[in-house]
Amino acid sequence: MMTNGRRWGALAALTLAVTLLAVDGTVLALAVPALTADLSPTSNQLLWIGDVYSFALAGLLISMGTLADRIGRKRLLLLGVTGFGAASLLAAFAPSAGWLIAARALLGVAGATLMPSTLSLVRNIFPEPRPRTRAIAIWSAGASGGAALGPLVGGVLLEHFWWGSVFVINVPIMLLVLLAVAALVPESRDPAPGRFDPVSALLSVAAIVPLVWAIKHAAHSGANTASLTAALLGLAAGTWFVRRQRRLTTPLIDVTLFARPAFSGTVAASVIAIFAFSGLLFFFSQYLQLVRGYSPLQAGLRELPLTLASIAVVLIAVRVMNRLGVGRALGLSLLVTAAGFAVLTAGEGASGYTVLAVGLVVIGLGVGVAFTAATDAVLASVPPQRAGSASAVSEMAYELGVATGIALLGTLHTVLYRASLPDLSTLPTNVRNAVTESLATATQALHGNTLLDGARSAFAHAMEATSLVAAALLVVAGALAWRLVPAGPEPSQPGNPGPAEPAGVDSAQPGSAGAHDSGAWGQRV
Repeated sequence: MMTNGRRWGALAALTLAVTLLAVDGTVLALAVPALTADLSPTSNQLLWIGDVYSFALAGLLISMGTLADRIGRKRLLLLGVTGFGAASLLAAFAPSAGWLIAARALLGVAGATLMPSTLSLVRNIFPEPRPRTRAIAIWSAGASGGAALGPLVGGVLLEHFWWGSVFVINVPIMLLVLLAVAALVPESRDPAPGRFDPVSALLSVAAIVPLVWAIKHAAHSGANTASLTAALLGLAAGTWFVRRQRRLTTPLIDVTLFARPAFSGTVAASVIAIFAFSGLLFFFSQYLQLVRGYSPLQAGLRELPLTLASIAVVLIAVRVMNRLGVGRALGLSLLVTAAGFAVLTAGEGASGYTVLAVGLVVIGLGVGVAFTAATDAVLASVPPQRAGSASAVSEMAYELGVATGIALLGTLHTVLYRASLPDLSTLPTNVRNAVTESLATATQALHGNTLLDGARSAFAHAMEATSLVAAALLVVAGALAWRLVPAGPEPSQPGNPGPAEPAGVDSAQPGSAGAHDSGAWGQRV
C-alpha cells in the first residue's frame, strides 16, 4: 500500500508529464512568425505543423491505452517519455517545414503512449472517490494550465533563443519526469487483459486518421473527391471497428458505453469545448504579436491570466462538482467559458488590455472546471482494470478537439481574414500573394507600407468573428452536458447496467478494486 506522501508525489510526476504535453501542444503558437521567416512554410504547411501532432496522437490513443492495460502503464509511460525527448530534438533542428511536420508527427506518436498512461495511473493510485476527484482536478489543471502556459514558455524562450528552443526545453523536463516516475509511480496493469487484437488496433487508426484528414482537407480546399473518399474510408473502418468490438470478449474499448447518453454526452461536450479552446489559443498568440505589436515574451505574459485562472480552479472545482453534480458543473462551466469568449471578442476590437485580461480569466475558470468534470465522469464509468482504455477515450476526445479546432477554426479565420483585406490590386503579384497567405507573411512583405494596417485590421475582424463562433459552439456543448450528463448517480437501466467489477484485482491497489465506482457517475464526489 502506498503512503499518502508517495501517492501525491507520484501525482506530481504524472501531472508534470501531462503539463509538458499540453505545453507542447500550444507552445508553437508564438513561434509561428519566427519559423515562418526561417522555414517559409505555406499556409497549409503551417496548419499541418500546428495540428499533425494532435492527429498522430488521436489516431493511436485507443491502441496505446489498451496496450498500457496489458504491458503495464508505468512501462509504457517510461518508453513514451524517452521517445518524446528524442523526437523533440528532431523538431528543434528541423531544416525545412516538411522535416518539422514529420518530427511533430513523431512527437504525437510518443505522446499517445503518455496521455492515457498518466490518467489511468491516477485512476489506480487514487481508487477512493473524493481523493480521486481532487487528484483529477490537479491533473486537469496540469492539462489546461499547460495548454495556456505554452505561449508564456514560448515567449520567454523566443525572447532569447531561436524558435527550436521551444522543443529543446522538453529534453531536460522529460529527463526529470523519467526519474520521478521511475522512483515514485507504482506499476499497474489489468491482471486479466485478454488477447490484444491487432486488427482492432489497425481499424481504430484507419477510422480516425482518414476522418480528421478529410475534415482538414475539406476545410482548407473545399469538399472534393479526395476529402469525400477519405471520409467514407474512415466511416467504413469505424463501422467495422464498432461491430468487431461488439463481438470480442475483450474489446479495445467498450463501445456499449456510448449507448449511454451520459457517457456520449460527456465525450461530445468535451470535443466541442476543446475545439473552441484550441482554435482560440493557436491564433490569439499571433494576434497579440502581429496586430498588437507585442514581443513574444510580452504576448506570453499577457496570456498569463488564462494560465493562472485554469490552475487556480483546482481550489474550487471539487466544491463546485459537490454542490451542483457533475452534469450541471460541466454544463455551467462551458457556458461560463462561452461568456469569456464573448468578453474576449469585445476586447479584441477595443484599445487597451484590461478587457482581454478579464475574458482570459473567465475562460480559464470555465475550462478548468470543465476539464475536471468531464475527465472524472469518464473515468468513474469503468473499474480500475479498464482505466487505460477509458483514459484513451477521454484523451482521444481532447486531441480530436485540438486537431479539428485548429483546422476548422483556423481555416475559417483565414477565409474571413482574406475577405476583410483592403484592395491589393496595386501591389506586385508576389507581394499580393504574401499578404493573402497569412498576416505573418504580410508583415514581412508590407514592412513600411500603409496597407499593413489594413491587413492587421482584417486579422482582428476575423478573430472577433471566429471567437463568436467558438462561443456559440460552447453554448451548444454546455446545453448538451446539462441535458445529458446526470448530476448524481446514473440509474441502472435494464439491459444496460453499469460496468461490472471484474473478479481480478488491479495490481496497483491490492484489495481496493473500484467498489466505489461500479455503475455510478455521481458517487465519487
